[in-house]
Amino acid sequence: MKTYSARPADIEKKWILIDAEGVVLGRLASIIATRLRGKHKPTFTPHMDTGDNIIVINAEKVKLTGNKVADKKFYYHTGYPGGIKERSIPQRLGGKRPQQVVEKAVERMLARGALRNQLMSNLRVYSGTDHPHEAQQPEVLDVAALNPKNAR
Repeated sequence: MKTYSARPADIEKKWILIDAEGVVLGRLASIIATRLRGKHKPTFTPHMDTGDNIIVINAEKVKLTGNKVADKKFYYHTGYPGGIKERSIPQRLGGKRPQQVVEKAVERMLARGALRNQLMSNLRVYSGTDHPHEAQQPEVLDVAALNPKNAR
């Protein structure tokens, strides 16, 4: 018996639309990471991008459990000496780019390397309900209905 390995011509990509309103961030990110990687398909090949294109809307309305809203900090460095900065979740969700919270959660669930960069280009996150991908006719995936623990 031979091991199946997908070729670029064999890969079929779907467009999936996910509404993040009221969904727990970590659970949402793990489902998105699995779909981006293509692990939900029987044609999964570890070194290929066999996953789907994901559109996430309402990223600013994502929920966090426990004390993460008060305690969790995101750190970044400006590049200058002593330039370490921190932002909390409410500052991030209420700032210029609230979709970055979801992007970073998904990015950190994928293995580092060139394949992660390619997979992240298949993820589009929008803070509101509008998105410019109506022409792709995305299928709606209701993450909140998959498991009662997914929604708050």
